[in-house]
Amino acid sequence: MSDISVKKPCRVLSLDGGGAKGFYTLGALKEVEALVGAPLCETFDLIYGTSTGAIIAALLGLGKSVDEIECLYRLRVVEVMGELWPHKKTAALEALAKEVFEEHRFDAFKTDMGIVGTRWEDDRPMIFKTNPGQAFTGSTSFEPGFGCTIADAVVGSCSAYPFFLKKMVTTGRGDRVEVRDGGFVANNPTLHAIADATESIGNARENIRVVSVGVGEYPAPKLPATSVRKWLSKWPTVKFSQKLLEINTQSMDQLCRVLFRGVPIVRINTKYTHPEMATDMLESNVEKLVKLWSRGRDSAREQEVQLKQYLT
Repeated sequence: MSDISVKKPCRVLSLDGGGAKGFYTLGALKEVEALVGAPLCETFDLIYGTSTGAIIAALLGLGKSVDEIECLYRLRVVEVMGELWPHKKTAALEALAKEVFEEHRFDAFKTDMGIVGTRWEDDRPMIFKTNPGQAFTGSTSFEPGFGCTIADAVVGSCSAYPFFLKKMVTTGRGDRVEVRDGGFVANNPTLHAIADATESIGNARENIRVVSVGVGEYPAPKLPATSVRKWLSKWPTVKFSQKLLEINTQSMDQLCRVLFRGVPIVRINTKYTHPEMATDMLESNVEKLVKLWSRGRDSAREQEVQLKQYLT
């Protein structure tokens, strides 16, 4: 009998942006982690994240469990989203990132990563990566994460205007770059992740298995005039920004399925229409966020059969 080697599938995890709605993402990942019975950095060969998805992705890439990340979200991320003014929200996010990621850089990750940001002055993506094999061009001069700290990359990916102030990062060569929220580029980063796995790293499309986790879709909240969210919703720019990110998410999903139709993808992103599920990226009500976490777990369980096929 001839010796036929079977190539291990390249497993990709992609996490959407969505502010506090990342609790839904964590609920789904709780089920995925339980299914594989191992840290997700050991299961996935490439992890991509945008905004709140960048926070979760970075922590997973450092070897943190989903329970550890959820605990952090309950204790600290709720505080960040509860701040009213952009400068206070930004300061709280900066402090959290510094505390969690310290001075670690991209060589600290235990798997290949992609943290999606927007290079604001140049109107183009700025995706912080770990491996020169992920570079479309310039692999010989590649520097992991452009030489930036993980904290700076994550804060940049989360800096959604007008909720947060701009983020200036310093690259390894000393350049100062203005980075804004990755959601302006790809709030759903799956398309970029698959492009990395195929066009850069060189995997055959049929050999890739993708788990793409959103934050769920919900009715717009209707809250009393005293609510922070109600006050902010009077700003046309705020309404426009949230709508832009939602449109971007769906657009990236459609493009991904058209351009990479041969790539097996599990998309976890349930749409809810009941009024009691009304929420948005600024949610700070813990009871509501726990409900999102529970819905995320339900959504992952609904796709358990396909997840098992892809991951075990």
